[in-house]
Amino acid sequence: MTNERARQLSTAEARRETVLRTAIGTFAARGYFGTTTTEVAKEAGISQAYVYRLFPNKESLFVAVVERCFVQVRGCLEQAVADADGGSADVVLAAMGDAYAKLITDRDLVLIQLHAQAAAVSESAVRDAVRRGYAHVVEYVRGASGGDEHEIQNFFARGMLCHLVVSIGADEVDAPWARTLTVDITHY
Repeated sequence: MTNERARQLSTAEARRETVLRTAIGTFAARGYFGTTTTEVAKEAGISQAYVYRLFPNKESLFVAVVERCFVQVRGCLEQAVADADGGSADVVLAAMGDAYAKLITDRDLVLIQLHAQAAAVSESAVRDAVRRGYAHVVEYVRGASGGDEHEIQNFFARGMLCHLVVSIGADEVDAPWARTLTVDITHY
């Protein structure tokens, strides 16, 4: 019985992973408010009832998606620190910034972050998840880089500017306003 129970748990966990991966793409395409659990279930090839066995409601599913994205961001930054050529705050922050610029070529990741920030305005559980995610990432960046308050703030401000540039395709526009937004911003 124990082996059978373990197999069932691993199957449920595998289904949970499938639903999370699918939900990332589905929520990225339509946002929190425009996505239904029926759509996620259909894309994952399972019933909506099974989605609800794994996640009690749409909100908890979206929160899990947001948390997954923050884990992905943190992993990217950790790898950048491990690969950084030097230990000064400037070098470490530059390495993390470059790694993040590569990471956000994943359009779904950027869209989830943007949709999460938009939903956080009115959905307290999403707001709490976004706050927790940023808290962990900000404190990691602070600890790993040794940067001061202004350096850390500038790092995140630049990241938000990168989101804007990527989301509106500003790097594809040949106009003074677009050049101003994209100057010294690396795109991959």
